[in-house]
Amino acid sequence: MKNCINAINERRSIKFFDTNRSIQRETLKEILTLANTTPSSINLQPWDVIVVETPENKKVLRKCAQNQAKVEEASATLIIIANPRALEENIDRTLDSWIKLGNITESAKDIYKTMANKLYSDDYTSQKRALFAVKNASFFAMSIMIIAKFFGLDTHPMDGFDEEEIKKAFNIDSYKIIPLLIGIGYKSENFQLSERAFRRPLEEFVKFI
Repeated sequence: MKNCINAINERRSIKFFDTNRSIQRETLKEILTLANTTPSSINLQPWDVIVVETPENKKVLRKCAQNQAKVEEASATLIIIANPRALEENIDRTLDSWIKLGNITESAKDIYKTMANKLYSDDYTSQKRALFAVKNASFFAMSIMIIAKFFGLDTHPMDGFDEEEIKKAFNIDSYKIIPLLIGIGYKSENFQLSERAFRRPLEEFVKFI
């Protein structure tokens, strides 16, 4: 528990990365595997990730991201993708696994599918679907950042980018949504962290009733 609390408290958004240090691909895979245990509605897991790690591709992504240097300087930059069609793509596998585990009966499968379409719309282009996908993909992104800190790595979430340009450059389906990018790597030794900036007190935003 102490290690988890430390990772949460020590996670900061790092603007300057050590360009001389790289992350082993197996480490990135381990972080993403752990993050993939993030909860999602009906376990539909509406997320995809493109790990941009080659110098050539990082240069391309940097141009799509308002020329932010950290996109290129990070060991890798993750394109987090929300998939509104995850309901159609994943629900059968999810429900079949629940049946195999004994969590639901075979006869309940159609009930859950009807419920999912009612809850999130049967139209993958709807606002309901977009909100569903972005919400759950954002949970996944936060898990990545906390887990990365546990591994001794630093991250920086970014939303300053041209989504359409990224889709075009990296062949991402037009119906998918990019909520954020995450730079991941090691903090530059030349960069000194300041004290954590202002955080609202609980009394301002929490109500117990």
